[in-house]
Amino acid sequence: MTVLDEVVFLKDYGDSIRQISISGSGKVKPALIITNDFDLSVEEVVRKYARRWIVEKTISEQIEFFHLNKISSSMVIKVDFDLTITIFTHNLYRIFASDLEGYSSCTPQTLYQKFIHNSGHVKITDHQIIVQMKKKRHLPTLLTSMERFQNGPIRWLGEKELVFQGASIS
Repeated sequence: MTVLDEVVFLKDYGDSIRQISISGSGKVKPALIITNDFDLSVEEVVRKYARRWIVEKTISEQIEFFHLNKISSSMVIKVDFDLTITIFTHNLYRIFASDLEGYSSCTPQTLYQKFIHNSGHVKITDHQIIVQMKKKRHLPTLLTSMERFQNGPIRWLGEKELVFQGASIS
């Protein structure tokens, strides 16, 4: 990675700014940070902006996957509800991802495509709720993460045992 830290005077601004260019980080274009903070080291500035970029990336994911810019109503109460549910759903995806070994940094869209977008059958018996999911490449990872729910009867499911299985069809 190559980092260039330079001071540039902006005539219309009437003062100098600090311009930090970062290249070789695996991106096609170099990253450019412009700041008037001369007190922080280059490393501190990059760490500070990296946290901001993560927030911006998360917002971008929400807009893209959850269609955040296509709110379903012009009524303020429904827009607030849509936004709240969108953020809630995003956080549920983050919790879900944290339980999947090797997938904790995946976007909600990737998680949806690999794990959620699947079909199957649900069979309810007197003692069990059996969820048979169609075979998919990432199904073993999903079944492994669901094992913790298969440790006996679940009170809020009427004391039924929850069983996750791979179906014999794909």
